[in-house]
This record gives sequence, structure tokens and C-alpha cells, in this order.
Amino acid sequence: MTFRGAIETPVGVVAVESDGAAITRVTWPRGRAGADAGEPDALVHRAIAQLTAYFAGELQSFDLPVDLGRQTDATRAVLMALYETVGHGETVTYGELAARSGTDVPARGIGAIMGANPIPLIVPCHRVVASDGLGGYSGGRDGEGLLTKRWLLEHEGALPTALF
Repeated sequence: MTFRGAIETPVGVVAVESDGAAITRVTWPRGRAGADAGEPDALVHRAIAQLTAYFAGELQSFDLPVDLGRQTDATRAVLMALYETVGHGETVTYGELAARSGTDVPARGIGAIMGANPIPLIVPCHRVVASDGLGGYSGGRDGEGLLTKRWLLEHEGALPTALF
């Protein structure tokens, strides 16, 4: 069974899913589907409370069980290296994350894995940047991926607040 809940954040509505044992998905839902998030369980309530605290600047580390679902060994290694080694207010380049993961995934492949991350924010793919800039980001409202990534990094103090 899948349990769902949603929260309005400064970067749009964020939806959370649980299978009752772990958080399995975090998304920025598109259209009406996001407004009708579904029935939450205790774990979804806990995740929403932690996300609320994160966006309020009161939480720096999520304490939630996560299940990445079916992934290749390399994808799982990359996402877990991100989850376990890149903390609040830190960034890592795609190449650095490749090295930390102990895989032979090239930097471009790391970008694809970040784009397919089923649990953004909690598994913080917004903290992975290009060696020459922000890189990409698929989260946030439609068409606002990089604005969302910048907001999240500024919120965590990893980037100075934009003047414009």
C-alpha cells in the first residue's frame, strides 16, 4: 500500500510517499494530482514534519528510513554516497561524487542518476553541482529547476544569496 501527503513549500508543493516502512518517493507534482495527495500514514506525517522544519531553517539532517526502489548497484552506490557523505550546507561536484561512490560512473552519468533520484531533498541531489556552475536540477515547479536548486543551496548557506 502507498501512503501519500503533500506540503506547500517556498519552492512549490512537495509530495511524499511511503510504503509504510520507508519513504519511497518525493516529488513536485504537476497539475491537479498534487493537490489530491492521498492518505498519509505516520511515516508520511513524520516526513512532512521534518520537511516543514527543514524549510523553516530548523532541521539540517533528515532522520527517515528511505527505500530507493529497484536500482542498479552503481545507482544505489551513488545515491547512498550522496545521502551518507554530503551534509547540509555542503556541495560536491558530479566528478567528486563519482569518486566517493567507488563506482566507475562518469560525471555525466552522475548527472543522469541525480535526475532520476526518487527521493530528492531527503537524498539531497540539489547539493551536487558542476565543476563550473550549478549544473542541472529537475525538481521544483515546471521550468524552475535551477531556480529551485539555487534557492535550496542559498537556504542551506552553500551559496550566497542572490542580489537580483
